[in-house]
Amino acid sequence: MYPPAFVDASDLLVLVLLGLLVLFFKVRPWLERLVRKIAPRTGLCLLVLALFPVVLRLALLPHHPAPSPEIYDEFSHLLMADTLLHLRLANPPHPFPQFFETFFVLQQPAYSSIYPIGQGLVLALGRLLFGHPWAGVLLCDAVLCALSYWMLKAWTTPAWAFAGGLLAVFQFGPLNEWTNCYWGGGVSAIAGCLAFGALPRICDYGRKRDAVCLGAGLALQILTRPFESILLVLSVLLFFLPALSERKNWRKLARPAFVTLIAVAPAAGLTLLQNRQVTGSWSTLPYMLSRIQYGVPTTLSFQPLPVPQRALTREQSAEYNAERSFHGEGPESVRKFSLRLEYRVRYYRFFFLPPLYLAAFAFVFTLRRFRFAWVALTIIIFALGTNFFPYFFPRYMAAVTCLFLLVSVAGLQRLSYLKICGNAAGFEAASLILFACAASFALWYGLHLTENPAAPLGILRYETWDSITHQNPRRRILVNRQLASLPGKKLVFVRYWPNHLFQDEWVYNAADMDHAPVVFARDLGEQEDQKLKAYYPDRKTWLLEPDATPPKLTVYETKPKPALPSGPAFQDVR
Repeated sequence: MYPPAFVDASDLLVLVLLGLLVLFFKVRPWLERLVRKIAPRTGLCLLVLALFPVVLRLALLPHHPAPSPEIYDEFSHLLMADTLLHLRLANPPHPFPQFFETFFVLQQPAYSSIYPIGQGLVLALGRLLFGHPWAGVLLCDAVLCALSYWMLKAWTTPAWAFAGGLLAVFQFGPLNEWTNCYWGGGVSAIAGCLAFGALPRICDYGRKRDAVCLGAGLALQILTRPFESILLVLSVLLFFLPALSERKNWRKLARPAFVTLIAVAPAAGLTLLQNRQVTGSWSTLPYMLSRIQYGVPTTLSFQPLPVPQRALTREQSAEYNAERSFHGEGPESVRKFSLRLEYRVRYYRFFFLPPLYLAAFAFVFTLRRFRFAWVALTIIIFALGTNFFPYFFPRYMAAVTCLFLLVSVAGLQRLSYLKICGNAAGFEAASLILFACAASFALWYGLHLTENPAAPLGILRYETWDSITHQNPRRRILVNRQLASLPGKKLVFVRYWPNHLFQDEWVYNAADMDHAPVVFARDLGEQEDQKLKAYYPDRKTWLLEPDATPPKLTVYETKPKPALPSGPAFQDVR
């Protein structure tokens, strides 16, 4: 039986690969000359690499609009951004907090996100400058791609650094998860670029501006991921260990160390202040208070994991089930720890395009130099450090994103030195790997850009990216549009059906809840709901049933009380 189309998906892939090989040999000399010409021009490279991912993502808007929040983390970070735009670190508690209990949001002693302010600052900046929080995400992606080049330039040649910047665009640009959600990842990755890009410069030159960059990176990591900032500080200290072994270097490094501490101090003070305003304690993080109140599994415990009282995403559920199975495989804590680490290695492919696996293998041959051995050691430190937590997402290791890029670039550079019978076969191979990365990105980006219904749909199952907004949370968008079309302020009671999936949460609100156009609240029963209705007498009350298909939004109607029957049976017979 003949296929319905003249060319099916497999035929198309073969034709595309042949065409790309021909194109590679034609354009490679021209690309080499272009890269060598512009790579040393730092300002131009930073501008190009910053604009490249933003322009590419904006071009996708007709088919892939700005992402709409759906996961608890996203709503929590957006609440933090809204709180910061009100010029405060926490919001006063609501008089009726029981109606607003939801995931990753504290109600007592303050109404606040459980997260640090780093990601919230980026989202707030986007709303402040462009009127939409996603603009902050795009700006963050632009800075990440540009700083990847700046960081790599301290470790390798300008040409290879620019190649690494392009790899950052391909891997962490318009098709990446961090660009298409509000979860974060890019902020911590920027912190790593600043810190790891400053380290070689401080050792080589000892300049104050490089110490400021190191301090800014550490500060940004503290404001974004406080626990992983400990791992970052440990990695920095290990980098300077050989230099500190010689007494003559102590004075040279003393001044940069002092400048770094000054740069870090405001972030540490801001974190303490947030702790105080949210939890009432200078030393208790909001996230830790959330764990105390809601029973999240203990980070350092190797005991069997309890059933979580909070909802989990699909990815978290898979990780949680894997963790439970690992905890039941043996009595030895070390074995359980190693099983968890082995399971998570698969997630590190987030940081590598498939053609770069060969470059990662070639990186092994650079480990004889201390600096590259330190790169491998730092990645191991982050892998082991984040392995104590029961769940894992690539953003937990975002600070070493630029080091994964360095592994790829250093591996390609090492491969380029390989010669066979006097011919530069290694350089040809390294160039081909880079071109394969560019071709892979161009193929999938082109499919998303055109969204041509006539294209062979079978090819989509081979896509390595699944984070672009294929399907926005349409149910939420539909309900939000319905509410926006209704006049006046609204109070929406959310009523879940008995078969409701607890991961599908709908109760999220603005920082200034009392003045928001819409307030979402849990339906606690007619008698309890009357208390909140009395608190908001100027709002029309609605009932949302998200488990209906489509979600059902109706006017909240109070059931009339049954009238007392009249008759002789109810007459006063005294």
